[in-house]
Amino acid sequence: MHLPSKLMQQAVDAFATLPGIGRKTALRMVLHLLKQDPELVRRFTDDIRAAREEIRECTKCFNLSDEVVCSICSDPRRDHQVICVVEGIRDVLAIEETHQYRGMYHVLGGVISPIDGIGPENLHIRELVERLQKDQVREVIMAVSPTIEGETTIYYLSKLLLPTGVRVSTIARGVSFGGELEYADEVTLGRSILARVPYSVTED
Repeated sequence: MHLPSKLMQQAVDAFATLPGIGRKTALRMVLHLLKQDPELVRRFTDDIRAAREEIRECTKCFNLSDEVVCSICSDPRRDHQVICVVEGIRDVLAIEETHQYRGMYHVLGGVISPIDGIGPENLHIRELVERLQKDQVREVIMAVSPTIEGETTIYYLSKLLLPTGVRVSTIARGVSFGGELEYADEVTLGRSILARVPYSVTED
C-alpha cells in the first residue's frame, strides 16, 4: 500500500499492529482521525497513553485496576467468601456481563500447559493459596475454559486445595468442551455459574 505521506504510513502501520485490524481498516481509522478536531485527537492519544501507563494489576486478584486494589475486591456488597478462578481478564469481563455472580475473582494468568512451557510456577497459584489462608473463603469456583489444559489446571488446583477443606466447584457444562469461556454467550455463561457443581478429587 503506497501512501502519499510517510507520517500517514507510520500511523497505518501502528494501527495495523492491533489484533483483528488489517491494513485497509487501519487506513480508514487514520483517515477518520485526520478529519477530526486536533484537540479531540489529542485527548484520544492521551487516554490511550494514560491507560497504558496507569492501569495496573490488582494486588489481590490480578484483575486490571486503576488503584492498588480493584473495585470488585474493595466492594463491601460482594461476597468475599466465594472466589471464582479464571484464566484471564477477559473471562472476568465476560462473567461480569452476566450479572449473575457477586463474589470475588482470582486471575491465574493462563492455564497449565507443559507443551507451551507453562507450569504452576508461572501462574498466580501461590497467591490463591495465600488468599485462602488469610480470608475466610468457603467456596472456590473453577471457571476455566473446558479444554484439556483447562481440565488439567482444575485438577491440579483441586488437589492442591483439598487439604484446606474449602468447597471446590466447577461451572456447569453449558459451555461446550473445547470452547473458550470469553466467547460463550451471556445467558449460557450466567446459567453455568448459577448451576455450578461440586468438583471432587481424592487423596493419593
